[in-house]
Amino acid sequence: MLKKVLIANRGEIAVRVIRTCREMGIATVAVYSELDRNALHVRLADEAYALGGQTAAESYLNTEAILDIIERSGADGVHPGYGFFSENTDFARAITERGVTFIGPPPEAIEVMGDKISARHAAEAAGVSGVPGNTEVLTTPDQVVSFGEQYGWPVAIKAAFGGGGRGMKVVETPDEAADALESAMRESLAYFGRDECYVERYLAWPRHVEMQVIADTHGNTLWLGERDCSAQRRHQKLVEESPAPNFPDDVRRAMGEASVKVAEACGYVNAGTVEFLYQDGEFFFLEMNTRLQVEHPVTELVTGLDLVEWQLRVASGEALTMSQDDIQRNGHAIEVRVNAENPAGGAFTPSPGTITKMVAPGGPGVRLDAGYESGDTVSQFYDNLVAKLIVWGHDREAARRRLLRAIDEMVVEGVATTLPADVAILEHPDFVDGTHSTNWVEKNLDLSGITAEVAPPAPAPADGEEAVPRVLRDVTAEVDGRRFQVKLWVPDLGDAVAVHAGKAGGGRAGGAKRSKAASVGGGSGTVAVPMQGTIVKVLVAVGDEVEAGQTVCVLEAMKMENNVNAEKAGTVKEVRVSPGESVGPGDVIAVIE
Repeated sequence: MLKKVLIANRGEIAVRVIRTCREMGIATVAVYSELDRNALHVRLADEAYALGGQTAAESYLNTEAILDIIERSGADGVHPGYGFFSENTDFARAITERGVTFIGPPPEAIEVMGDKISARHAAEAAGVSGVPGNTEVLTTPDQVVSFGEQYGWPVAIKAAFGGGGRGMKVVETPDEAADALESAMRESLAYFGRDECYVERYLAWPRHVEMQVIADTHGNTLWLGERDCSAQRRHQKLVEESPAPNFPDDVRRAMGEASVKVAEACGYVNAGTVEFLYQDGEFFFLEMNTRLQVEHPVTELVTGLDLVEWQLRVASGEALTMSQDDIQRNGHAIEVRVNAENPAGGAFTPSPGTITKMVAPGGPGVRLDAGYESGDTVSQFYDNLVAKLIVWGHDREAARRRLLRAIDEMVVEGVATTLPADVAILEHPDFVDGTHSTNWVEKNLDLSGITAEVAPPAPAPADGEEAVPRVLRDVTAEVDGRRFQVKLWVPDLGDAVAVHAGKAGGGRAGGAKRSKAASVGGGSGTVAVPMQGTIVKVLVAVGDEVEAGQTVCVLEAMKMENNVNAEKAGTVKEVRVSPGESVGPGDVIAVIE
């Protein structure tokens, strides 16, 4: 068995791995950037080493720095988590060449399956058909247009070396091809360190159903069960569950057997996920994620298996102790992702900031995997996943109701979160009936009623009253013995300014600058950014005529690109930013008159 494991990652997955290692008596080594110096995973690990830098490229994607820390710490195993280097062949090979165990598949399997193009070839060779697509790396928008003309619009551009919806762009018309390809390549490079992309047919109303597999070095490969991950925004998952609703047993078995074929075809070892699109009774191979998935806890809750434990055991050379017939799936599990995003109006804009208060729900069948605690900061430079809330119930409806109860108990203050959108999903009849698809959130779900809780302007002091700074606070009061919770403007005594997030965790940090950012626009002619981030593209110049709603610039925050649009038509009088500049919430980037 491994003695000391370095986790080459951060956030909740690093915390998740550390906890299982501790239960197994395995020492842990954390690595951290300058911004993560006091992060939760650093606080929990037995040892922690600085990588330096702030951005992912400067820190968690710095191979030489990680290899140096492996040497200094004496770690005999490396767990890559997900994202970053988890599906990077060169990194896995660099680890194994030093005689250190890579807790994942062999580099050769990552090479085949980590590249989505070669993965399609491998799946087809194993007799598993994929969505129609072009297996050539895209170099010009003309290739996208040609494919769309042949197979019909829309089409999907995807990152060849990525997953999780990063670097994926849906192209509706030929005119969108150039901008979509450029954006997909930028996102892919920022998140995965490579910008190769390919194109495939975009199915109209599919479900995203994936199969968890695990394989050992003794020739055993098992499928553990499926997960439905169809509730998505920006092609990234919001809600995941197991088993999939309205999913026939014969299809489940066929998909499980197909997943084993795909895994065996590339010599796969350790835990992995084979993803499919399911539509009209048919399933199509989508890709294989050669790593642990964010949504792995729902499989753990219905099977009773600790997937991280089995990753460690398999990596240590142990054989699986169960057969396919031994795998039992009981009850139903549902997970919601708690991302630092503001879902107001369905926009899902990144919401970096400091979590001023975080309270976990409890009770039977409730699990919270979090990478942050009260006082921790969610940085614009990394993925915005704060936590995952997972519940188990004896059936799907029991799990759904339990999850709604748990969300109602959870409190997150200081940043906006996706929890209000999760509630809207869980309560919608389409989700209850299991008739939603990967397009459903953005096309059918009405999120117009969700608004950001931003502090209104502080009341002006009365005549003769000293102008003391005030801040909006939650105050508990009793009236005739009944408890009420109300908001009051009270004198600011110098403690941290925070706005109550509400039971659903949808709050965001207060303060003058944030309030200003929320109110900028309204036809004023000033174009301001709603969040902290980096300008990646400026689309207008002084003297240009623009229409209301036209994109002025593209802002990258939390590895996602966001369009910043003009709120009124007119002539561009000023452009105050250029690509590469960092901006904060409320910063004016252009003036239109």
